[in-house]
Amino acid sequence: MSATLDAEALAGHPLPRLPVGSDKEDRGAVLIVGGETIMAGAAILAGVAALRVGAGKLQICAHRDGVAAMAVSVPEARILPRRSRMRTGPTLQAAAGKASALVIGPGMDTMAHERRLALALLEAAPEIPAVIDAGALPDPQSHRPFSRLSGGRAIVTPHAGEMAAMLGRDKDAIKADPLNAARDASAILQAVVVLKGATTFVVSPDGTAWRHDGGVAGLGTSGSGDVLAGVIGGLLARGAAPVVAAMWGVVLHASAGAILAAKAPLGFLARDLLEVLPNALARLDRSPDAVR
Repeated sequence: MSATLDAEALAGHPLPRLPVGSDKEDRGAVLIVGGETIMAGAAILAGVAALRVGAGKLQICAHRDGVAAMAVSVPEARILPRRSRMRTGPTLQAAAGKASALVIGPGMDTMAHERRLALALLEAAPEIPAVIDAGALPDPQSHRPFSRLSGGRAIVTPHAGEMAAMLGRDKDAIKADPLNAARDASAILQAVVVLKGATTFVVSPDGTAWRHDGGVAGLGTSGSGDVLAGVIGGLLARGAAPVVAAMWGVVLHASAGAILAAKAPLGFLARDLLEVLPNALARLDRSPDAVR
C-alpha cells in the first residue's frame, strides 16, 4: 500500500520555515557534482533548479576544460575545477564537507569510477544529505558500502531502467511491481528512493510509501530528471529532511510541468521548468509564514 502524494499530503509534511530576514547563508549551500564537459548542461540544470527553489548558494564541480564556459553560463555559482573524474581531491572533499546538500550524478556516465566518486564524497561529508542520480547510482556490488554511508540521509532518484541495474533485476520486473522494487531498494540502501515514471513512488527506509500520479507527458524530456535532482537538493539545503525534500520535489517538479503543459502539452524544455519553479512553489507552500 502507498499513500497519495499531492498538495494535501505536503501540508502534513511542511518545509522548514525560513527567517523573515533570511539571507543566503540561512538558505544553505548546494554542491553539484556532475559528469564530463560534454554533459555539463545536466549540472547547470540541477544547480539552477536548486537556486530556484530557495537554496542560498551554489557550487558546481566541473571538469577544468569547461570551467570558463560554466562560469559564464551560471554566473550565480562558484565553479570548482576538477582535474580527474577518478578522484575527489582535497578541494572537492572540503567543499562537500562544508555544503548543506550534495547532488551527485547529473550528466555522469554509468561507470564504476563514478560510483566510487559518490561513495568517496559521502564518506568525506558524513553528515551532509545527498541526492544520488544517474551514473552515480549504486549497483549491487556497492550496496553494502552505500548503505553504511547513507544511514538514511541519501536520496536515490532512478527511473525503471536504472532501478533494474541498481537491484540486478530485469527492467520488466521493475515495471510490473515498482512499489515493491522501490521498497526493496530503500531497505537495502538505507536511503529514500524516488522511483521516477508516469507514476512516481517515494519510499523511506522504514517502508512508508507515497504514490504520485500527477505528472504530465511533457516532463518526459531530456534534462527533466536533472531538474528534479536539483529541486530536491535545493530543498535539502533549506533544511528539509530527506523524505520531505523528496516528497516536495516530486510534486513541485510535476506542478511546474503542469504550468507549462497548460500552454503546450509537449515540446517544452527542461530549462523552461526553471522559470516556473518559483511560482509553482508559491502555489504549493500556502502556510502563513512562508517566504515568497
